[in-house]
Amino acid sequence: MSKAVVRREEIGRLASSGGLASVEELSRAFGVTPSTIRRDLAHLTESGVLARTYGGAIALPTHAEAPLSDRRSDAHSAKRAIGLWAAAQVRVGQSVLLDAGTTTAELAYALRETSPLRVATIGLTPLEAISGATGVEVVCLGGHLRDISQGFEGPITEMALEQLSFDAVFLGCDGVTAERGICEASIAQTRLKELMVRSSVVTYVLAHAAKLGSAPFNAWVRMPSSWTLVTDEAATDAQVASFERRGVRVIVVDATGSEIPHLSA
Repeated sequence: MSKAVVRREEIGRLASSGGLASVEELSRAFGVTPSTIRRDLAHLTESGVLARTYGGAIALPTHAEAPLSDRRSDAHSAKRAIGLWAAAQVRVGQSVLLDAGTTTAELAYALRETSPLRVATIGLTPLEAISGATGVEVVCLGGHLRDISQGFEGPITEMALEQLSFDAVFLGCDGVTAERGICEASIAQTRLKELMVRSSVVTYVLAHAAKLGSAPFNAWVRMPSSWTLVTDEAATDAQVASFERRGVRVIVVDATGSEIPHLSA
């Protein structure tokens, strides 16, 4: 095991035990330069191990990100319903962008009968769901594959996004709050989502009820001035109202993917 790997593991353990240290303190403790520590912190932050503070690092005070394989069966009926409603918003001839994830995979599957259509995605799961559909042009943006989410990220993905435009983007999330928007496991993911939003005319966030108000990590997406949250009928009126008070359009769907009224509407 390399010295860098050992050092980064030690920094992670220090932070997870509640420790907080400046770059200078870490530099002295490990006998390396401050620039080396900054690279370590950047690596650990991008990996979702740490959340940065000014001049130091703290551990994320939450559970580790779960692999996509562990999340496939979570709220499956709700994800399917959300995907059905989202697919109904897509018009023939449009160009849409799908985030990685299991909910966007349900949307991708529901789009198989809409053609002609161009569907671009950064995720292997939506790619698998839409692949082979007649009359659908499928674009995979590529890049560095994040095994845990089966999604692409990094400079290649970002470069592709900067050269394309879409009628709508459909985003997944690890959590979403009314105050701060989408919560993700790393800054690399939040930057990517911001580029996805910037490349699209309309933004939808697909999140089943358990994700509303959830903030499992410390990286946040800066949301556009106008966006739509799509959730399922398990969402409470209080949850929905918290978003609507912030000017977010909220769509609640039943098990068939049909929009249903809610008290705060």
